[in-house]
Amino acid sequence: MSPLTIQSTRFGTLEIEADAVLSFPRGLIGLGGSRYALLTTDDDSPFAWLHSVEDPDLALPITRPSQFFTGYDLVVSDEDADNLMLGGDAPADVWVTVHAAPQIEDFTVNLRAPIVVTRAADGIAAYQVLNEAPGLDVRTPLFAGAAGAAGAAGAA
Repeated sequence: MSPLTIQSTRFGTLEIEADAVLSFPRGLIGLGGSRYALLTTDDDSPFAWLHSVEDPDLALPITRPSQFFTGYDLVVSDEDADNLMLGGDAPADVWVTVHAAPQIEDFTVNLRAPIVVTRAADGIAAYQVLNEAPGLDVRTPLFAGAAGAAGAAGAA
């Protein structure tokens, strides 16, 4: 497949492999569009960007919850597990959105509604799901309170 060129107000003109586009069949909560690209600006950074392929202004900072919250557990409904093909041979990649703030201790993440990416023969599908594990919040402190939230996340 040939590369796909997308415009970004944050990163300029970008070329990505067309088969690397994430398809969100149910969209993202509160956002438009269904096609996004996962972008990294530094291979050593725990953060990445989920950038809309369709909207040059829409880019969300994301991170893997396991990098900050040991014991983070993903518990989803049977319907979501079927959609994600969890339990099969295809590995799932879990991400959470980051809410940045002027002070680093005020950064938060949404542990309650993670983004789960699965790879299948027909492409890459991604779903934002409701994590049914107890004690998770949509605004969990990323740095200042990570130790306390990790205990709650691991209690599931």
